[in-house]
Amino acid sequence: MNAPNAPSAAFYDLIARYYDAENEHKLDDLPFYSDLATDHGDPILDIGCGTGRVTFHLAAEGYRVHGLDHSRAMLERAERKLRGRADLRDHATFFHGDALNFALPERYKLILLPYNAFMHFHTAQAQRQLLKHLAAHLAPDGLIVFDLPNAAEVFATQDDDVLRLERTFSEPESGNLVMQQSVSRLNRAEQLQHITWLYDEISPDGTLRRTLAPLTLRYVFPAELDLLLELCGLSRLQRLGDYDGSPFGEGSPHLIVLAAHRAG
Repeated sequence: MNAPNAPSAAFYDLIARYYDAENEHKLDDLPFYSDLATDHGDPILDIGCGTGRVTFHLAAEGYRVHGLDHSRAMLERAERKLRGRADLRDHATFFHGDALNFALPERYKLILLPYNAFMHFHTAQAQRQLLKHLAAHLAPDGLIVFDLPNAAEVFATQDDDVLRLERTFSEPESGNLVMQQSVSRLNRAEQLQHITWLYDEISPDGTLRRTLAPLTLRYVFPAELDLLLELCGLSRLQRLGDYDGSPFGEGSPHLIVLAAHRAG
């Protein structure tokens, strides 16, 4: 039987060649993680590290970072980058495995679930299994960080079955233009968003190659996450609404939660 988050791994295997180009401008969260690393130190665990966006940023600042991902294709790209960065080889290490049960090598001062990583765990059972596993590998004074969208804002505004042009970019290996579009449906009862991403890659002769990549994400509400943490021996320390440290509230773009071992 497939692991609970195996479909997400299949999605990222399919779109790995596009990932860096489509996310090259995703930089807004990096100073936030730098500040946390300054306060808490290393080792740091980056869950759902992908091609190493956050891992490489923190490693370049001198921290020892482990990146874990279930997608072999994404990790192959991360390893390829690392081979070209001799200065980071003592700081960045990548592991392939399922975050639900991977035998993590040590206890971490910081465990990061950046850029919606927690949304890939769709059931309460998988969420609890993940949190208990991470809690067991969190240093006594360590911190777990969740970066999620504000579900209330999405639930109030989400339109279903609308084709959206997300962005255009050049695929770096071929130079081909790629138009990235999406169609999504939000199941509010189950808190699941079913998205089909469409990557239309256009070669210089006008040939179009379309890649269809389905993905399911689960939204989490603030009180729900607090309860999950409590069930897994953790407790929320802070709830933020953006990377600038502003408090979470109505209209906040993000739900950023900082959690630690429960006292006592």
